[in-house]
Amino acid sequence: MKHFRRTIASALVISTALLGAPMMAQAGMVSSTDVLASQTSSDARSRVNAVLARDDVRAGLAERGLSVEQAQARVQAMSDDEVASLAGRIDQAPAGGDILGVAFTIFIILLITDILGLTKVFPFTRSVR
Repeated sequence: MKHFRRTIASALVISTALLGAPMMAQAGMVSSTDVLASQTSSDARSRVNAVLARDDVRAGLAERGLSVEQAQARVQAMSDDEVASLAGRIDQAPAGGDILGVAFTIFIILLITDILGLTKVFPFTRSVR
């Protein structure tokens, strides 16, 4: 038992002494374009993965015989430029989620037809006629 304690004490003394030894660190300048590029690529990958996580997309992939895991593996295998291009196409695709724009357009059309006297939908308008 005495030999075991001596071995443990020796190991602790050596490890404590080595903790105080100076360590070498290397640092380099990172340009802001590199940081921005890596952040942009990770944002694009997260947008594509978020789209792949939606239920309607999962159903569409299953109809075509592709699992979500396979699609995510293919996205991970893409280069940063390819993922950015795919994310841009996803952002530009009509998804039916622009209901606010459609509602605003219908409101403007009804407002103009009320002012022209063709309809009477809104009580706060006066007809030109």
